[in-house]
Amino acid sequence: MNALSFSAALITFISVVGPPKVLLSFAHFAQLHSTRQLRTIALISCGAAILIGLVTSFTAPWLLDLFHISTSALLLAGGIIFFLYAVGLVLGIQIGTDGLREEIPSVTSAVRELLVPFVVSPLAMTALLIEATARSTWTWRSTVAGAYLAVIVLDLVCILLLERVLRATHHATVELLGRLLGLLLAAVSIDLVLDGLQELGVEGLARGH
Repeated sequence: MNALSFSAALITFISVVGPPKVLLSFAHFAQLHSTRQLRTIALISCGAAILIGLVTSFTAPWLLDLFHISTSALLLAGGIIFFLYAVGLVLGIQIGTDGLREEIPSVTSAVRELLVPFVVSPLAMTALLIEATARSTWTWRSTVAGAYLAVIVLDLVCILLLERVLRATHHATVELLGRLLGLLLAAVSIDLVLDGLQELGVEGLARGH
């Protein structure tokens, strides 16, 4: 396994699905669930994210061929979906829920709420598919899968270690940080859309990083 390639993939996944983005979601659940429930939610959601991520990374070339998806279309779709989610965060609108919250929050409902931002994050899945298809070797796909696995495990460790901090964080602070994160995620999703348009050959979209 090439250390430099692994590091590059690791940095990519930390930026799209690392602790800074994940902990805020769990801070919200820490206000509503007991310690045991929060740990169960963390284990189930991280386990599901790992399973989906590994399957996606190893089957990426066939998935893109099966659905006739181009990289530019993937960038546009991932960017638009996450932009809608980010706007919901900024405006305080719940997206992807059943509308009415349960009187007694359950583990199942919490995991369901984590599907879009974490378990099947459009940013993470887009990065996985693009990274995994960058080279046509099993070694490279294993490197990408390993980097993704490492980041999800890091997320889980941070959640379990910082559980008391998350629980002690005031609801207003979580709300404020959520709005700020939504703004930042909206900017990231727009970058994805611009990348997709640039790949389609739209001129005048060059941007600095």
